Amino acid sequence: MNRLTITDLKEIINGHRSYSYSEQDTCDALKSFNFLESFSKNNLVYGINTGFGPMVNFRVNKKDQIKLQYNLIRSHSSGMGAVLPTKVVKIIMIIRLHTFLQGKSGVSQSLINTLSNYIDNGICPDIYEHGGVGASGDLVQLAHLALGIIGEGKGVNNEGEKDDISKLIEESNLQPHQLELRDGLAMINGTACMTALSTINIINSRTLIKWSVKISAMMLEIFGSYDDYMSKELNQVKLHKGQNEIALRIRKILETSNLITNRYSSENKNFQEFYSVRCTPQVLGPILDTINFSELVIENEINSVDDNPIVDVNNQKIVHGGNFHGDYISLEMDKLKIAITKLTMLAERQLNLLLNSKTNKILPPFLNIGKLGLNYGMQGVQFTATSSTAESQMLSNPMSVHSITCNNDNQDIVSMGTNSALITRKVIDNAFQVMSIQLIACIKALEILKAEKNVCNETKHTIDTVKKLIGSNSVDDDVFYNKLKKIENYLRDI
Repeated sequence: MNRLTITDLKEIINGHRSYSYSEQDTCDALKSFNFLESFSKNNLVYGINTGFGPMVNFRVNKKDQIKLQYNLIRSHSSGMGAVLPTKVVKIIMIIRLHTFLQGKSGVSQSLINTLSNYIDNGICPDIYEHGGVGASGDLVQLAHLALGIIGEGKGVNNEGEKDDISKLIEESNLQPHQLELRDGLAMINGTACMTALSTINIINSRTLIKWSVKISAMMLEIFGSYDDYMSKELNQVKLHKGQNEIALRIRKILETSNLITNRYSSENKNFQEFYSVRCTPQVLGPILDTINFSELVIENEINSVDDNPIVDVNNQKIVHGGNFHGDYISLEMDKLKIAITKLTMLAERQLNLLLNSKTNKILPPFLNIGKLGLNYGMQGVQFTATSSTAESQMLSNPMSVHSITCNNDNQDIVSMGTNSALITRKVIDNAFQVMSIQLIACIKALEILKAEKNVCNETKHTIDTVKKLIGSNSVDDDVFYNKLKKIENYLRDI
């Protein structure tokens, strides 16, 4: 089975390629199913001839075993809250299929075919945000996926049309899946939901740090900063890969700028800039390192087998345990949301420096080019940036330590991995909002300083694009919310 990367998943959900697998993969899955079917005839296997969770000691008769699988899915389809975005649901299905094709889950060939057909035809069952505690995996969220696979519940098709799943699959000439052996348990006993959410979080975090680097370079241009802050000589003596990578990126961006000065051949009035300007590599470096490590952990989870039990065909064994536990995801998303909150705090402090004339000493209050007292420039939008940043600071409280015992104490320590990933998504959304405000402020500042002709090529390109979207500086006060949304969409599409 080939390793699946976050880059692969990004390309698949954006329609640039499709998910594919080999004939050998399907053969391995079939061997797993056949062995499990044979083994369970004369042995107790969790979730086939036993009850689930704390009811594991109740035996299930042969005639009721298929009904058991349906009961599990229907009884756990109890999610609430918003429906997850279609792209997230598609990644969930791909990850689940990728797990099954490793030949350790004992699922039927029919389930593999059904999942594959749903993916190829763009059929996405409705999955709700809230319900999972991330211990036996994403039980509730994946139960809603399974509900759609058996033709029940609601969903959406490739054209974005929402309807009953039964109608959507009929229109696509598909059939609902008929459960076999342990198909129901295999569908819901994994971490695919929290992993899919984390995948999107990693993708968006990389976009955010790219923009943070670009905008920090703009800040250096706005203040005509010295070239030694980002120099190789300064940063290489700090032995962190992320810091040196950030400094290198900023140096490359600023190669064509005429606004950066040499400390010993200029008359820059500020001997040293504020930390939010000169300490960019030291702030963004650990954030980049966090994103990089999180990506490795998430990709390991994508390519793991997270069922219970595991079918070991080679050794002719069924092994029971807890591979569905989501602490790897939960802890990593906690770290990521803290990192993105710090990125947001940097953006908010850089914004404040631009808007506070008493601090920057080169720009009018709130970048207001109108009549002071009558006009207000960017005074209002700063409240939005401050509010969003404060919310992210509060949300940075780690979710992974908020384990609550449930399931008749069977699940006595849980990961809360899906909640952690969902909160991280909110923190990321807040970061895009704050950065949208900051980007507009940077471009307004450069325009006020009449520095646009001397900026680097990358800054010039950004200025031109933003002005096409929202226009140039205006003396009159303007309504900002619609402009902010346009810039947020632009930032997300990098």
